[in-house]
Amino acid sequence: MARKRTVHVRRVYEAPARTDGTRVLVDRIWPRGMAKEKAHLDEWCKQVAPSTELRKWYNHVPERFPEFSRRYRTELEDPEHADAVAHLRDLAHDRTLTLLTATKHPEISEAAVLAELLRG
Repeated sequence: MARKRTVHVRRVYEAPARTDGTRVLVDRIWPRGMAKEKAHLDEWCKQVAPSTELRKWYNHVPERFPEFSRRYRTELEDPEHADAVAHLRDLAHDRTLTLLTATKHPEISEAAVLAELLRG
């Protein structure tokens, strides 16, 4: 039986935790007011972020999250995202991975959708 991957979702503005493992920012745009040194990132994987069109349509309206999730998963199936998704899967294979986002509600963000996909 395959081991379930440990993938966390957190806000980039929160202080790093010892349990974070590898910390990867998955937003396309750098977080407002965040210094690169303070972010404590291992990587910035903006290639896996939703398209600008999808991000603007969603605008973090909670009622749109189910449709956003469906559309984003479709985008992630596109070959242009394949290498980035595979890279994140590799990172999560044998260690804890924490996906970081700047959104105020990470539980309804692209990071949450991506974490669910990577855990599966």
